[in-house]
Amino acid sequence: MIPKIDLSSLRRIKWYEYFTRFLLGGAVAVLTGLIAKVFGPVVGGLFLAFPAIFPASATLLDKHEREKKQKAGIPVTTRGRLAVALDARGAAMGSVAMGAFACFVWKALPAHQSVAVLGGALVVWMAVAVGAWRLRKLHAHVFRRHHSLTRR
Repeated sequence: MIPKIDLSSLRRIKWYEYFTRFLLGGAVAVLTGLIAKVFGPVVGGLFLAFPAIFPASATLLDKHEREKKQKAGIPVTTRGRLAVALDARGAAMGSVAMGAFACFVWKALPAHQSVAVLGGALVVWMAVAVGAWRLRKLHAHVFRRHHSLTRR
């Protein structure tokens, strides 16, 4: 699967769904700020790797998948949960990459210029994100191959 952008889905989203995403994303950001205030910026910074909009996104994705099935006259299936699981997998990989970004900045910033550190952190983030994606694809390929061999 190649990641792609589908802008047509923006027309199907209702105003209150944007509001829900904004509200939950803001709540996660405020919670991260409170954690940083209580436990310090190092601990708070680690929580910045959490995808703030994911809780609202997951809820709305499940709802949209169920609505699509109902409109087509198909009984509600587990498709919504599977779509959310796939989205969660991507969010987890992105969080790991963002955590690597944060650790790189945390360790490198005191000794180097901020522009160089952020450039390096971007490279680290990209390498970890692409590496996680490739590892997931490799795992899926090996799993499918092993599963097909055990069925024989």
